[in-house]
Amino acid sequence: MKMFDGDRAKNGVKIVIFALILAGLTGCNFFGGTGKSTGQSSATNEPRKPNVEFNGEMSKVIPNVYTARKELSLTFNGLGDKKTILALLDELDNYHIKATFFVPGMRVAEEPDLVKEIVARGHEIENNTLNRLDMTKLSYEQMVDEIGLSNDVIKKNTGITPKYVRTRSGDYNDNVRLAAAYNGMDAVVVYSMFLHNWQQESDDEKELYVRKYINRGGIITVDTEENNNVVESIPILARAAAEVGYGFIPLSQLIEHGGIRKPYTEIKGYDAVKINPNYKDAKYNLIYDKETDKKEIALTFDDWGTDYTITKILDILAEHDVKATFFLRAKGVEANPNLARAMIEGGHDVANHSYTHPVVTTLSAEALQEDVVKAHQVITEAIQQQPTMLFRPPTGEIDDQTAKVIAAIGYPDIALYDVTTFDWDSKNSAEDIVNSIMKQTENGSVILLHMLDDIHTIEALPTAIERLKEKGFTFVKMADLIGLKK
Repeated sequence: MKMFDGDRAKNGVKIVIFALILAGLTGCNFFGGTGKSTGQSSATNEPRKPNVEFNGEMSKVIPNVYTARKELSLTFNGLGDKKTILALLDELDNYHIKATFFVPGMRVAEEPDLVKEIVARGHEIENNTLNRLDMTKLSYEQMVDEIGLSNDVIKKNTGITPKYVRTRSGDYNDNVRLAAAYNGMDAVVVYSMFLHNWQQESDDEKELYVRKYINRGGIITVDTEENNNVVESIPILARAAAEVGYGFIPLSQLIEHGGIRKPYTEIKGYDAVKINPNYKDAKYNLIYDKETDKKEIALTFDDWGTDYTITKILDILAEHDVKATFFLRAKGVEANPNLARAMIEGGHDVANHSYTHPVVTTLSAEALQEDVVKAHQVITEAIQQQPTMLFRPPTGEIDDQTAKVIAAIGYPDIALYDVTTFDWDSKNSAEDIVNSIMKQTENGSVILLHMLDDIHTIEALPTAIERLKEKGFTFVKMADLIGLKK
């Protein structure tokens, strides 16, 4: 391992710190540079003159990346002491993880060799502002300097020009975004999961926590200066990601692999479902199964779950070459749209299971229509296309008036089922679920399962699919089974 001359002369450090602080107070660039009209700093002798009235396009904000790939990024804030950082780098090497370090310019000036070692190990360096101050308490001019001067220091000491900035806490406002744009930053990066100090949790509890909140396209962050468990967290993060089947890649690659998620109003079919108070004469179809001589059946999944559960279901379906229909609780989709998109990219159909998962017969007509329309919009934006036009009521409870209310807004085909296993109840074992499926399934059946966490559906699914295939059944999506026009 490369060794460093860690005892930098104290006077030299004080001179560097003093000069940097002076630069921040006076608005002058420590290295003699200042912003061009584009906002990029340059090695000139002009003072930095931030344009308070800068009204260009603000830098975008990235809390996570829109992607169906099984990828996420591990990022770090701050620059801890040398011992901690070197131990952290060794642990990242042990698990073959390439990460992204958001480092403050002041610490880069103090420990340039340590930052160069981070780069030498194959990790990325980005901007954590100059002094990691509370940006919400700074003026716009101070924000410009906090970001711009940190860029200058990082480039001076590493040759790297940061593309992304993150504040100490991840918080931001419009002025932060404008200051980032002024300095030519591609984006203000936040995070999807912030790993705080562990308290009395066991290793198993820590791993379950990470596995619960880990998501594809996610940006995990750990503070190297404030988190006492930063080194010990790496094996936990690595194991949790491996259990789900996800891999860590540097932030720039994750962003490059991601797509642009258009607002639902720009997607064809977003307005196929609309509020309609004139529902009394609406026509509807309650669909339980399909009368057919063909040995075709439809496998359907309701509700929502974590990446671990849903990814395992998608992996099992892919392994057995089975296409299914997913009825999504849209409130969950809203928080994690990448999973819904992964279903589409896996060749499955996605349909509406409400936004809040209410018992629909308990809602007023107005509240029910608002819930279902909102769900349609959320799902449309998540998958970037019109969902399959089937609605399944939570719990399967429906009556004539409620069916008319739903049909009137654009969902005349209400999808029910003829095979139910009560798999949502964790008391039902995998064997119970399989036996129930095999006992009830016949030609044209629609099988109801759930993608909830901590139940036994994942365990039951491979066996159920294999045994159904042994009986000659083939799997089709529900829309294809019933001949629904798309």
